[in-house]
Amino acid sequence: MILIVGLGNPGRKFSKTRHNVGFMVVDKLADKYDLNFDTLDEYMISKGRIDDKEIILMKPLTYMNLSGRAVRKIADDRILKNLPDSLIVIHDDIDLPVGRIKIKKNGSSGGHKGVQSIIDHLGTKDFIRVKIGIGKEGEIEVSDYVLSPFSKEQKTIIKQKILHAVDSIVTILIEGVDKAMNLYNKEGY
Repeated sequence: MILIVGLGNPGRKFSKTRHNVGFMVVDKLADKYDLNFDTLDEYMISKGRIDDKEIILMKPLTYMNLSGRAVRKIADDRILKNLPDSLIVIHDDIDLPVGRIKIKKNGSSGGHKGVQSIIDHLGTKDFIRVKIGIGKEGEIEVSDYVLSPFSKEQKTIIKQKILHAVDSIVTILIEGVDKAMNLYNKEGY
């Protein structure tokens, strides 16, 4: 069982913002494999298979800073005993150029409050992250920037990079995280 979590904020108001790129990737992955989400208490969830892997797709509905609370409700013993390979978290990264993908096996939150919440609630940093760059422009406050929509030019880039992120997740599932890092952590991805 592999839990794939896309981070974002619930609601129409946030749906097209930079902070919701994790939701966008999970939605595209669900579309690709004809998976439908059910809404439960603090999250949306979809179960299915990719190749021979049993997966759970999840979108926490707790708002970004409390994402770990929802993830902890799903992260049962089967998932926790098989870390890092049993948990993949997809999220935005302000320190990467727009659209750049970076896959990591573990590490700090890098200041991302959603990732920090997961670390705090699970008690470990040992999980896979698929980070998607949202860049940083000008002197705008970080909180305002991440909650703003992509520019027209950025939307074109992000649309393509979401497809690459989906492919990277499939690679992680089928060929392993090391193979995915070798392919997708290069310039151009």
